[in-house]
Amino acid sequence: MAPTNWQQQATAFAHEHELMHDPTIHALDLVSEVGETAKALLLATQYGQRPLPDTDLNLNEELGDALYSLCLLSTACGVDLETAFRAALAKYARRFQSYGAIGNKPS
Repeated sequence: MAPTNWQQQATAFAHEHELMHDPTIHALDLVSEVGETAKALLLATQYGQRPLPDTDLNLNEELGDALYSLCLLSTACGVDLETAFRAALAKYARRFQSYGAIGNKPS
């Protein structure tokens, strides 16, 4: 049976290629990939001094790498991303309904 979601696909690939590690390694990899994405955006906008150009910034690749890393970190920690994502959406919906924002309640 083929994997049915991103987390399952990433985990299957990692197992096949012996790329599963301790959660710490996956966390560091995720931070690195998100950092590469941020750096690409900063450079493309001259650190926020100009609008984001329409040119290809390789964001598809960087965000794909970050998603892959998040999937492996979640698996290494025993977290099902589908369940976690649905819970996050429900939490944000409750917050938005309660006080008009998705962040923590203002003091």
